[in-house]
Amino acid sequence: MYLTHLSLTNFRLFSRLDMDVPRRILLLMGANAQGKTSLLEAVYYLATFTSFHAQNDKQLLNFISTKEKLAVSRLVAQYQRGDRAHRLEVRLIQDTNGNGGTRLRKEVLLDGVKTPPSQVIGHFNAVIFLPQMTRILEGTPEDRRRYLNLAIAQSDSAYTHALSEYNQALTQRNALLKLLQERGGDSSQLDYWDEVIASRGAIIIKARITAIQELEQLAVRIHEKLTRSSEVIRLIYQPSYDPLPVPQGQFVLPMQVQVQRNGLGLDKLKEGFLERLARVRREEIARGVTTIGPHRDEMRVQCNGIDLTDFGSRGQLRTAILSLKLAEVDWLKQRTGQWPVLLLDETLAELDINRRALLLDYIQGAEQALLTTTDMKLFPEDFVGKCERWKITSGNVEKVADQS
Repeated sequence: MYLTHLSLTNFRLFSRLDMDVPRRILLLMGANAQGKTSLLEAVYYLATFTSFHAQNDKQLLNFISTKEKLAVSRLVAQYQRGDRAHRLEVRLIQDTNGNGGTRLRKEVLLDGVKTPPSQVIGHFNAVIFLPQMTRILEGTPEDRRRYLNLAIAQSDSAYTHALSEYNQALTQRNALLKLLQERGGDSSQLDYWDEVIASRGAIIIKARITAIQELEQLAVRIHEKLTRSSEVIRLIYQPSYDPLPVPQGQFVLPMQVQVQRNGLGLDKLKEGFLERLARVRREEIARGVTTIGPHRDEMRVQCNGIDLTDFGSRGQLRTAILSLKLAEVDWLKQRTGQWPVLLLDETLAELDINRRALLLDYIQGAEQALLTTTDMKLFPEDFVGKCERWKITSGNVEKVADQS
């Protein structure tokens, strides 16, 4: 899979960009705050319909355009997926809501047909590397759940639907729990919502079990190369609702050995989830909130048995996240049969010489990669010779002519 053309209108710094994208490696050069990262953000947004920087879609609109009553940001990608060409367009439309305020709506068109984003995600795939992505490891459980959600959604449309419906049902169930807490009433009103979150939750849990196991297998091999076989990485899934009970008399430790849950079917997961919800119903009514389920899942990363979230050094965190992201690339390729587009934002500056060389070698084996840099000295001359270069200045893009 690779981009052939990218068009941006009123997106971040870009009032207008319309350029063919080379299939080979593309180096985006320029000083800080010129639009390099925003270009990567646009490509990743087309894959996931979410931003890795903005808190909401409104922040993606070009600031000057938002002064108009009607502001429209358009992102258009033409790309090749297998032997077929496709066109994906996203429109972010800001207009007045009739009360003196503004509202933002999003439209997604695949090959000219307006389609719900949940049905399009995964049609165009991208994996992004950012310096701040160590927060996946050292941040909150929500950061790690978000990472899993974005990775799995690009390869499994059923997961996307289940996650959306689960979150909607969770909101309704929490509202009902709060009402029962404050006013009392018939607790059997929860039966419907228990059924919904158990059935959708089973799909989510099953997908996470499989994804984490497969990602770990790939990450172990990559991490071994990066550390010259001195370290072993492990991904530990800690589901909020664990379908496997703890044996009698055994304490639950904060870091546990990897448990094999992959043999569990959806019916078994759903049935167990419903039973657990029934057992904690009284407690949840008292608290007014749903206490178990995928919305509280956790994934921990170990290196030689050390929990990196709590005890990892800066170097270990950088190496582990690089292993995890490269594993994600290979995993998506295995799942979809297509190389995802690689997006790397100032990644080399965070790595030592050996890891830098390994990453550059890996990039050259991919179908397409876009890299940003403020320092061309980080790249060997022979690597630069294989790349096309664009210079970005204040949202304006200029191709750099080959000097050969």
